[in-house]
Amino acid sequence: MSEMIDLRSDTVTLPSPEMRRAMYEAELGDDVYAEDATVNRLEERAAAMTGKDSSIFLTSGTQGNLVAILLHCKRGDEIIVGDQSHILHFEVGGASALAAAQVRAVPNQPDGTLDPVAVIAAIRDREDVHNPFTTLICLENTQNRCGGVVLDAAYMATIAKIAHSHQAALHIDGARIFNAAVALDVPLADLVADADTVTFCASKSLAAPVGSLLCGSRPMIDQARRWRKMLGGGMRQAGVIAAGALYALDHMVDRLAEDHKLARRLAEGLAEIPGIAIDLTTVQSNIVMFNTAPSGHSGAALCDALAKRGVLAGYFEGTLVRMVTHYGIDAPQIALALAATHAAFNEL
Repeated sequence: MSEMIDLRSDTVTLPSPEMRRAMYEAELGDDVYAEDATVNRLEERAAAMTGKDSSIFLTSGTQGNLVAILLHCKRGDEIIVGDQSHILHFEVGGASALAAAQVRAVPNQPDGTLDPVAVIAAIRDREDVHNPFTTLICLENTQNRCGGVVLDAAYMATIAKIAHSHQAALHIDGARIFNAAVALDVPLADLVADADTVTFCASKSLAAPVGSLLCGSRPMIDQARRWRKMLGGGMRQAGVIAAGALYALDHMVDRLAEDHKLARRLAEGLAEIPGIAIDLTTVQSNIVMFNTAPSGHSGAALCDALAKRGVLAGYFEGTLVRMVTHYGIDAPQIALALAATHAAFNEL
């Protein structure tokens, strides 16, 4: 292979020539003064697409989730997350270190959901002086570590009702929420209608180079601008990167269905390889999780063998491996990746 087939993540995407041109031609101003016209248009578009009053452009999904936690929590409050959530595993403990919020994990079910009964049981009794206040419940959609599974609107409404009835808010870590909307064939605004805040990444499956959006009520987003500034996220002439995200919202959403089809093709091919265990019911978007345990080899060993054959995969831990389809991956590359996986297992 002359070029690597990179299935580690959809964060490795490169902007299309048209997206690059949009970035080059972007109208610019100082965003901290709210004078960058491209950022303003992006924030208006994001708010409209999510059905929220307002939105703010941030550097990353991690920053977006942290700002949301700062909005909803006071020092010493508690947030409920899934035990497979990005907030718990991949955000460097920011909720505790920077927001001073305690994190309580509830097990994610194989379908990515949190059992509503378990969520209710985890909410603290506000009358007990020993307890922190539970002020936020966070869901992740799609759920990365559960294989990119999709949470539907009815489920999210159920958790929102639980949160609101217990004086808590619901935040959606929607890094790949457009994948969920496309997979469910529902408008994004309907999917997140019951959430108080929602983030989404432009730099993952939408293929923009940088940035995420946090969407919510206008008072919340006004306060979010103060938190963003405190965190060093005032980016001045940010229209250069906002133009990529704006282009992505206009041109990269509908094509996500193709990524989902390729992920299904990849998963079905992997299921035929001796030594791989995979639950095809979890392959609902662009993420494919599989296990090398039946082969007796570690996930790291497989990833090393694949890299020698021109394929990059993501090693999580133990025997868990992730492959992600995205803009820049096509059907012939999926066929090559499957052939390389067959050969890699023969080599191990």
